Order: sequence, then structure tokens, then C-alpha cells
Amino acid sequence: MSFFQSLECSQCSRRFDTAGLHRLCPDCKRPLLARYDLEAARGAISLEPSELARRARNVWRFPELQPVSDALYRLTLGEGGTPLVNAERLRGKLDWRGSLYIKDESLNPTASFKARGMAVAISRAAELGVRVVTVPSAGNAACAMAAYAARAGLEAHVYMPGDVPANFIAQCRALGATVHLIDGLITDCGRASMEDAERFGRFDVTTLKEPYRLEGKKTLGYELAEQMEWSLPDVVIYPTGGGTGLVGMWKAFDEMETMGWIDAKRPRMVSVQSAGCAPIVRAFDRSEKTATPWEGAKTVADGLRVPAAVGDILMLDIIRKSAGTAVAVSDAALMAGADTMAQAEGILAAPEGGATVAAFETLRARGWIAENERVVLFNTGNALSYAHLWANETEARTVEPRRA
Repeated sequence: MSFFQSLECSQCSRRFDTAGLHRLCPDCKRPLLARYDLEAARGAISLEPSELARRARNVWRFPELQPVSDALYRLTLGEGGTPLVNAERLRGKLDWRGSLYIKDESLNPTASFKARGMAVAISRAAELGVRVVTVPSAGNAACAMAAYAARAGLEAHVYMPGDVPANFIAQCRALGATVHLIDGLITDCGRASMEDAERFGRFDVTTLKEPYRLEGKKTLGYELAEQMEWSLPDVVIYPTGGGTGLVGMWKAFDEMETMGWIDAKRPRMVSVQSAGCAPIVRAFDRSEKTATPWEGAKTVADGLRVPAAVGDILMLDIIRKSAGTAVAVSDAALMAGADTMAQAEGILAAPEGGATVAAFETLRARGWIAENERVVLFNTGNALSYAHLWANETEARTVEPRRA
């Protein structure tokens, strides 16, 4: 059973019931957060290994802490349960003595962490009677939404910048979604998606503009704690566009502490962005509460090309509460980081994942990370979705002459 009780505004704490298609708080236009009866959940969930072994290894591992009441609507394509890799070879390549791990989200369905959020968001939408869904996306979220909409039998519309990699467009169309290509950035896609949602009666599942994608993303935090034997790392380095992964993990940490699963210790949370689109980094450096939209956003890491994030206040608050920081890295550095991860650990990291290696090296050079600390890098997607960034047709097709 689910112990889902209510929705609460992240800004003004106004409460809403669990029925209906709620989006942002109508008063302050900020994200709503799902709240649970954590005392009841604590009594219902056993962390004994024999009991945990009976549970699914996907985002529905703890259905008591998810918003979908009817098990018939809990859609899954095998998302979640991704490995936490002890990155010893990468640690050696970087000549570092601490403990270094990679949470590899590239193994999710549709090859990115976006599958987690969409599994829960589409499940909940279907449970509430939604028949048509829409989303703006730089690529990965669109593919994930299209996949879960197909699984649920829902009509899907995706709005993407016209310059997204062609494979994202092809995947969405193969999954049955209607693709709308927009001349502009993700923010322009967001406006188009919302306008058409209102005009044609579709439900928009934009990042943090509905409450349930966050519930899928929070499973990152639950998995991380369990994989580290209920003791959190010292530092989490996370590539940040819309920010639901960062916000979701923090929410999970709070829930687990309330239930007595972990203590009050928190990782220092690091937001990594591209130097070509770094609104959170700029706001953090200026000690601002909100992030001013980034003008002229440009980066090869499409997931980081988010000029304005709905969750800016939440992200900045989490970074500061955790004594964390925000780092911008160049496109050259994040691509080099992806190559380093691939060659050291065999993980084909997306550019966003490569950004975490670049940020780690930056922070280590500053002395911000101590040599005895445990650090987790999050690779949020698979490099094959960005194969064009590595492709060199001349080099790839060079035929070696045979020797006599």
C-alpha cells in the first residue's frame, strides 16, 4: 500500500489533497512535494536483508513511499536498480587516494535517468485518468516519456529544440510519440508544450511543474543509501539541468532520516553545469536566492542546456544547506571527462556524466575535496545517445593495409 497523504507547496507549505491533476502551487507558482505518513511507513517496511530480497529492484522497491495506490498502474520497463561502481581504475588514473564511485544511470531503459521520473509520473497520470501527455525536452526526457506513455497506452506529444540529435527524434517517433520541433531552446519548447496542453486538453509533465517525476528521481537517494549500507557519502557530484535528481535525492535523505534509516549526516551536494549555460552556478556565486535566466545558452551537453529551472530556489537551498558548491566546466573539459570515465571504467558516459569528472578534478585542485573522503559521481546517461559528438567518419573507416 501507499502512505501518500498530501501535496505540499515547497515555498509556502500550503497543503493539497491527493486527488486531481495538481501542478504548481496556485499561490506562489512553486513546485508541490508529495508527503507521506512516514511513521506508518517505518512500521510497515523492514530493512532486514531477507525482507529486502523479496522486493523489486526498480523504482517501485518501496511502493509505500510512492504516490501510486493501485498496483495495476505501477508501470515498469526495468528502470532503477542501477549499479554503484567502485571506480578504482578511475581513481588511479586521477591519482587520488580517496574512495570514488560512479552511479551509472546509463543502464536505465531509454539509456538515461529520466526513465525513473517518467515511470512514476506517467503511472500516476494514468491512475488519475489522463489520456494525453506532453513534455518539453532536450532529448532524454522525451524518449523516456514516449516509452512509458506507450507502456500505459497514452497519447504522447514531445516538444524539442530543432537542433537536438536526430536519434532522439527517431526514438520518440518509433515509440509512437508526436514530435514537435521548435526553433529555440528548452524554455521555448516549454512555452509551446504548455500552450498546446491548455488548448488541446493535454497533461504537461514538465520537470517540477507536476509533483510526481520528482518521486521517481528520489529513488536515486534511496538506492545510494542502500548500496552504501545506509551510510551516505561525503560528496555527491551531480550534473544539473532542471535539477530534479538533486532535489529528489535530498527529499529521499530527509524521508529516510525521519524513518530512522539513516542519521542526520548529509553529503555535500555539488551542482555541475556547462560554462555555456550555468544559471545555478552564477546564482550560487552571487549568493542569490533565485537564478536569473541564462542568455544565449550553448553547450554540447543537451541535458545541461536549461537556461531557467523551475526548481532554482530548491537547488540553491540544498547546495547551501549541505555546505556544497556549484561548478561550471567547459565543453572541452566535460568531453574529456567522459573519455576518461570510458577508458578507465568501461562506462560510456554522456557528456553530462563527463562533466562530473571535470568538476571532481576542479574541486580537488582547489582542495575542496579531501583525500580521505567518499565521493559519488552521477553519470546520468549513455554516450550512444550523443554518438555524433565522438564520430569521425574518416578516422572510423580507415582501413589498415594488410602486410604480405
